[in-house]
Amino acid sequence: MAALMVADIVGYSGMMERAEEQTAERLASCQALISEKVDLLDGRVFKTTGDGALAEFPSAVNAVRSAFEIRS
Repeated sequence: MAALMVADIVGYSGMMERAEEQTAERLASCQALISEKVDLLDGRVFKTTGDGALAEFPSAVNAVRSAFEIRS
């Protein structure tokens, strides 16, 4: 069994309208952070969707821990 985590940047469209270049830089930073935190807890980002990401983990505990790490 696997657990899934979905990540999405709230307000991304509005941020792109106001400051496209800065938002693109922030998105790259966020994607790198997500990948790092997911990897640390034995997960795998298997899809990115513009301002979002889908990751799978071997356990729900690891998925939740990763989400908390990303948010903090």
